[in-house]
Amino acid sequence: MPSLNDVRSTFLGYFEKNGHRVVDSSPLVPRNDPTLMFANSGMVQFKNLFTGVETRDYQRATTAQKCVRAGGKHNDLDNVGYTARHHTFFEMLGNFSFGDYFKEGAIPLAWELLTKEFGIPKDRLLVTVYHTDDEAANIWKKVAGLTDDRIIRIPTADNFWQMGPTGPCGPCTEIFFDHGDKIWGGPPGSADEDGDRFIEIWNLVFMQNQQFEDGSMRALDMQSIDTGMGLERIGALLQGKHDNYDTDLMRSLIEASAHATSVDPDGPGKVHHRVIADHLRSTSFLIADGVMPSNEGRGYVLRRIMRRAMRHVHMLGAADPVMHKLVPALVRQMGAAYPELSRAQAMIEETLRSEETRFRQTLDRGLRLLDDELARLPEGADLPGEAAFKLYDTFGFPLDLTQDALREKGRAVEVAGFDTAMAEQKRMARAAWSGSGEAADATIWYELAEQHGVTEFLGYDTEEAEGQVLALVIDGADAPEAGEGSTLAIVVNQSPFYAESGGQVGDTGLIRTETGAARVTDTKKVAGVFIHQAEVTMGLIQRGQGATLTVDHDRRGAIRANHSATHLLHEALRRALGDHVAQRGSLNAPDRLRFDFSHNHAVSADQLAQVEAEVNGFIRQNTPVETRIMTPDDARALGAQALFGEKYGDEVRVVSMGGLPGSGKGADGATYSLELCGGTHVARTGDMGAFALLGDSASSAGVRRIEALTGQAALDHLRDADRRLTEIAGILKSQAADVVNRVRALADERKALANEVAQLKRQMAMGGGDAAEEIAGIKFLSRTVEGVGGKELGALVDEMKAQLGSGVVLVLAQADGKATVAAGVTPDLTARLSAVALVQAATAALGGKGGGGRPDRAQGGAPNLDAADTAIADARKLIEESA
Repeated sequence: MPSLNDVRSTFLGYFEKNGHRVVDSSPLVPRNDPTLMFANSGMVQFKNLFTGVETRDYQRATTAQKCVRAGGKHNDLDNVGYTARHHTFFEMLGNFSFGDYFKEGAIPLAWELLTKEFGIPKDRLLVTVYHTDDEAANIWKKVAGLTDDRIIRIPTADNFWQMGPTGPCGPCTEIFFDHGDKIWGGPPGSADEDGDRFIEIWNLVFMQNQQFEDGSMRALDMQSIDTGMGLERIGALLQGKHDNYDTDLMRSLIEASAHATSVDPDGPGKVHHRVIADHLRSTSFLIADGVMPSNEGRGYVLRRIMRRAMRHVHMLGAADPVMHKLVPALVRQMGAAYPELSRAQAMIEETLRSEETRFRQTLDRGLRLLDDELARLPEGADLPGEAAFKLYDTFGFPLDLTQDALREKGRAVEVAGFDTAMAEQKRMARAAWSGSGEAADATIWYELAEQHGVTEFLGYDTEEAEGQVLALVIDGADAPEAGEGSTLAIVVNQSPFYAESGGQVGDTGLIRTETGAARVTDTKKVAGVFIHQAEVTMGLIQRGQGATLTVDHDRRGAIRANHSATHLLHEALRRALGDHVAQRGSLNAPDRLRFDFSHNHAVSADQLAQVEAEVNGFIRQNTPVETRIMTPDDARALGAQALFGEKYGDEVRVVSMGGLPGSGKGADGATYSLELCGGTHVARTGDMGAFALLGDSASSAGVRRIEALTGQAALDHLRDADRRLTEIAGILKSQAADVVNRVRALADERKALANEVAQLKRQMAMGGGDAAEEIAGIKFLSRTVEGVGGKELGALVDEMKAQLGSGVVLVLAQADGKATVAAGVTPDLTARLSAVALVQAATAALGGKGGGGRPDRAQGGAPNLDAADTAIADARKLIEESA
């Protein structure tokens, strides 16, 4: 019986033998489609190839693409665990042709793979075609010998694929497997097609038309193939299973869940184990690709999936976090095919452990609230939307998590009420996702790349170079020339300017031709084309001219220093905090550096001092910064750190700095920092000059941020700090070394004086005014005082109550332009009279509102004490009424 790893390998190997390039799965976060939250099919990374905007050095490709469907149009979250074939994470096997073979090539390749390589009986297979696609039907008859009754014509969109309202489209043919008449269901297109007898295993899309806004179509110049076969589904079939969760891979994760929770995998907790196994995959792969749990966008979807899994862990009775304990089982199963999973293992485990620990603190309370709400409802009634929103707003329960909990009770949520409550609080609907990625309309840059090739970067070795002006882009259109004052983008064939990437900002500088000059204000990159954003400052610049490009030297030098320091900082943090530390974003600008990293706690002052000292130690070491070009696999084997979620090409730059003889760090045992990086760096660590940390702060959930300075900026910062310290020492009339002790002593002295002043104010308040009066047998002591603040009134009221022994106290105070009312009732009288009621009556007389506290002591505010006599009289009246 083939494992899922065997099936994946067989599929890719088969198409590689048939002339296809095996292309790595793209990250789950799409790099070329801002309309998608996550990659949800194999064709996502090839979108620009299908439209003809982009070309590559191959026309046939095959992939095993990791996919997530857990939000928006493609949302399978609600069904996961309850059905045989729904997942949030799945692998899509596919083969692609970009203007190479078409139907007559795709159908024979599919049939041979299924019947010969996989050995599926021919008589158990049938297909669907679009009802007008005679060509595909005839090829099936010829290649597979299928009769008309096993070639089902479908007249709906089920067999016609479109990229969108406009653009490439075409018919498709789906291949089904017949599980036999022992299982209920009918063939596709029949009334019983939703049954489980006939299961779709592969879809071949024939991109042959271009759809226009008016509904018309024409044949594409480049007709292409896009196919998709779910690995879990075909794997179940080849393993003789009718349930994806019974495959070897999923079964291993289910058994790991059962072992960690000590709950039978096939008993009453079966659904819980299935949900945990599925969600373990999606959460782990999302974290490995750079997504972290948060309250918006992709991070929010990740958190929803995580919390749903964690609730099912809770339902199994686990007392401690479990999800992070299952990661090694996942890495054993899928780490070889997806090495990013292994590289990110420490970070995945730490993120899951931290998130589950936090969520468990609120889960019990939230579920109790849910039970309380249900107890108030008639049997079987839906949960009001307001209650579901309270769970969301107070305990962080996403709506689908509440719906999932209710599903087990046979109930639902009044979604309209939830939406109304959400709108009322937020005042506007929150988008589930805000797109990110490249510019939506990058066609012109792809056209330029197609016409001229990508820009060659020369800036690793020089800050000045010659180039040829290939294009001048003004307002999105290619222009032949640009005159003085024009704002434009300049494209050249080669450039020393670094284009913004990997956290390093783009270079600025000057471009000069024989007839003009332009000041470059920024440099960016799309489709490999460097876009020099510029303003013509003199003369005229024309397409085709030769040009001299000069980078701003001082600015580039400062950026280099900050970028190199980021590498040292990254390694120092890993050593100080642990291997789970991984880069989560950075900014390498001329004036500062910013580094975001995965860590769930604030970095202590001692840890920051250790990190700063370690970085400065390697700067003083002044060793060469070396760069090597190698394959990504060789780089990782050497121990190089990669930025998770980044897509690397066939060759990468590996930057090493810092000597550690005999440390065992890396394969050569001598390198401190070793990272994959395409940025520019100093020649020697000493070129950074100095390193000064400005502090640590929270960036987002599970992510910390450090800002720092290097070089002259660091020295200026330290000199400024020293100057301020000297100035403070002068004011304190002490030595700089004694400033801390002197300030601490002054703070203690100030605290003592403040306590003394407060005591004096209380004594003055206690000594003023008339003696207590008696109302209805209750002693009543009232005071109106000046200069006593609200924070001091509590102690004053308690002292006045002690003085009375038994009675009621009311104090009206004025300080710093604020009026405060405080009341106290001795314990023997609280059954008759509440201090809260006294405060509310008095504040109302003074024009204030409310007030609160305990029956024996309460406090409230008021605009002023102009009606103090009325407030005291109202209090007397309340006492009289209590008799």
